[in-house]
Amino acid sequence: MLTINQDNPQQRLIDKAVDCLKQGGVIAYPTDTVYGIGCDIYNQKAVKRIYQIKKRDKKKPFSFICSSLKNVSLYCYISNSSYRIMKMKLPGPYTFVLQSMKIVPKVMMTKQKTVGIRVPDNLICQMLVNTLGNPILTTSARIEGDEPLAEAYEVEERLGSRIDLIIDGGTVFPSPSSVISLVNDTPEVLREGKGDTDIFL
Repeated sequence: MLTINQDNPQQRLIDKAVDCLKQGGVIAYPTDTVYGIGCDIYNQKAVKRIYQIKKRDKKKPFSFICSSLKNVSLYCYISNSSYRIMKMKLPGPYTFVLQSMKIVPKVMMTKQKTVGIRVPDNLICQMLVNTLGNPILTTSARIEGDEPLAEAYEVEERLGSRIDLIIDGGTVFPSPSSVISLVNDTPEVLREGKGDTDIFL
């Protein structure tokens, strides 16, 4: 367990977490929506572990976290209108579905070559990605049927033996992100969650 200040994350502790990711580790961390678990998107073994932990169908790819909108543009195609929408809403509690570039591992894409990306309004998440140098896979730190987790100790109780490191970044008020598809350039609300979706309706 690493306790990291959510308002002013200590770089030396972020470095420890990133070392774990570089070695193929699965970590838990706070976001602006829920406590999540993730790994380096380029480490196939770690990605497989998360599928096993979540008992998730391999045909359902996970989303991933980028550190900024500029960072997103390295992995996804963003039209001018999509860029304006995302600039208004990110960082924030949204998952945007976009057409992916070839740089994204196939395991992270749907058959339609789309991906879900997040830029959480959470400095710990942003610094993890910046320090690692590429996005991290993200999914909620809960098993199907469980309640979303609000505290690091709850993650430890449920998943402690199955993951390598837990970042305690304080209490999260759990609610899933709003999911918006920008694949066809016309915003489509796929799930209403924490982020306000009125602008897209």
